[in-house]
Amino acid sequence: MECSKCRRKAVVQQRYSGLRLCETHFLEDVERKIKRRLRKEIKLRSGDVLAVALSGGKDSSVLLYVLCEIFRQRRDINVVAITVDEGIEGYRAKYVRRARKLADELSVDLFLFSFEDEFGMTLDEIVQAAKLDADLRDKAPCTFCGVLRKTLLNRVGRELGVAAIATAHNLDDEAQTILMNYIRGDITRLFRHSVRSEKFVPRVKPLRDVPEEEVALYGMLKGLEIEFEECPYKRLSFRFEILSWLNDFERRHPGTRYSILRGFERLVQDGGRHFELKSCERCGEPCAGDLCQACKLLSKVLPKVSA
Repeated sequence: MECSKCRRKAVVQQRYSGLRLCETHFLEDVERKIKRRLRKEIKLRSGDVLAVALSGGKDSSVLLYVLCEIFRQRRDINVVAITVDEGIEGYRAKYVRRARKLADELSVDLFLFSFEDEFGMTLDEIVQAAKLDADLRDKAPCTFCGVLRKTLLNRVGRELGVAAIATAHNLDDEAQTILMNYIRGDITRLFRHSVRSEKFVPRVKPLRDVPEEEVALYGMLKGLEIEFEECPYKRLSFRFEILSWLNDFERRHPGTRYSILRGFERLVQDGGRHFELKSCERCGEPCAGDLCQACKLLSKVLPKVSA
């Protein structure tokens, strides 16, 4: 199988584009998509600090690597990493070690925070406590993890004074999230990411246009330590059901993920500006209602942990 742009051996066939790409042209294609998304979402100024949410997994590792490469020639932009230890026994510790190792190799400052230190309990403890509450026992662990991780990243990013936080959400992640919110009818959550607040650190998603399998291939071709072990809670989530359906649909209808993302972006252009953020009455973090989701969840699980 030859590359569509040269006669070298292709390493990937993009069914959604019809292209076959050799290693060189594939790497260029991924980097082009990342740079285009960065230009679209943020304009960094001299002296700015860009933080990368680094879990140690394949996506965030690739993201940190690429951003370091992009900003290598710009000494006026500082790239740092923020790692959150949610507290998942037998899983998270090894990824924290990988995050530290990569940050050291790239000479990037890493700031490590944990659910236990910041919220008083690990994710494992929260999941167990939630089983004792009638209103929470049906919620997947990913619900607690996602809400608290976003809250912590925003708080830490604000304290560190970063210009933006880059998260490693790839095309698959974005398409899944959009579908989940469509199915739930959660219009507010759909538009929330496009709203700005002085208490909300801007988020950028440089991998948003890159399919998950291409992120992994990029990492392997660059010699990064890639791990495919999934979180033990992953299969309990609603997202996992959406993931399975979307993967099957993408196989039968190449380009579905891009179509979902593009359609959503057109909706945001028309509707996102009408949504306004408030401040949580308890912690002060930006939110849609009187209390943020983190405070709502913590108010229910904390008494169960202490009991």
